[in-house]
Amino acid sequence: MVHSGPVPAGKPVGKRTGITVGEALGAAGRKLHAAGIDQPGLDGRLLLGFTLNVSQTELILHHDDLLQAGARNRFEALVCRRAVGEPVSRIFGRREFYGREFRLDPAVLDPRGDTETVVEYALELAKRRTHRQAENNGRHFRLLDLGTGSGAILLTLLAEWPEATGIGVDISAAALRIAALNAVEMGVSERSEFVCSDWDAALAGVYDFILCNPPYIASAQIDRLDPDVAVFDPRQALDGGADGLDAYRALANLAAGRLADGGWLLVEIGQGQGREVTTIFSKVGLVCCAPRSDLSGIDRVIAARVNTKSWVK
Repeated sequence: MVHSGPVPAGKPVGKRTGITVGEALGAAGRKLHAAGIDQPGLDGRLLLGFTLNVSQTELILHHDDLLQAGARNRFEALVCRRAVGEPVSRIFGRREFYGREFRLDPAVLDPRGDTETVVEYALELAKRRTHRQAENNGRHFRLLDLGTGSGAILLTLLAEWPEATGIGVDISAAALRIAALNAVEMGVSERSEFVCSDWDAALAGVYDFILCNPPYIASAQIDRLDPDVAVFDPRQALDGGADGLDAYRALANLAAGRLADGGWLLVEIGQGQGREVTTIFSKVGLVCCAPRSDLSGIDRVIAARVNTKSWVK
């Protein structure tokens, strides 16, 4: 922990050993800046706060205190991890998503803020529902999250809709273990189920919302991505095949048989994929809405449905 209080009596001020919190942060900031990290100062403060289990305010208050050798070594090890591109969220093993914290590990995609657009769009579409609204109170939805990963999309919607139930599907059993732990921590485990399956092969029934943040990067493009994605996200959560669209073809083929009357399919898309994904869905009879943009103004989500009888346009 941080040393506090005056220098012990009889010890010359100029002979202190070790470095202060401020000096450690300065050194970390320089190392991260040299490594090309976008926000070296912020990341250094976050990593030292994590190392010491203190708030950012406490770091400021103890700026001139000496850093114990053990804490310094742990901090410098974390800085080295960040310097090679490992995201802060992966170092922490946690990511905030839609105001809630989710566990991460190497088996799951690190959910980004762009994916919150899927959640926001689903919440908006639910408010439009007219058919069966009285009996469902707009919340007794059956949800299917394909490629659930950490469970961020599914579990967030279950938390927002207290009467909803849902299934998270992933081909990775390791990912499903993380999703199940997140469900317990979020208090929605009794309303969620996790199934290891290749798409919907192991499922039965229909769903009011089918949600998916699929792999949509063209195979040849993955190694050109920033290291925080290319190196630290699981490749199977990124690789969308030669043109990046394989997952959307699979989703189009299964949607008609898995959507309840008036149900919605919501998918995240990569930049510039809106027209191609809409074409894929339209070919199997799905009716698509205009893409929904993320906070950067990039088309990020497409919503599609089999019919429109149960919903307001």
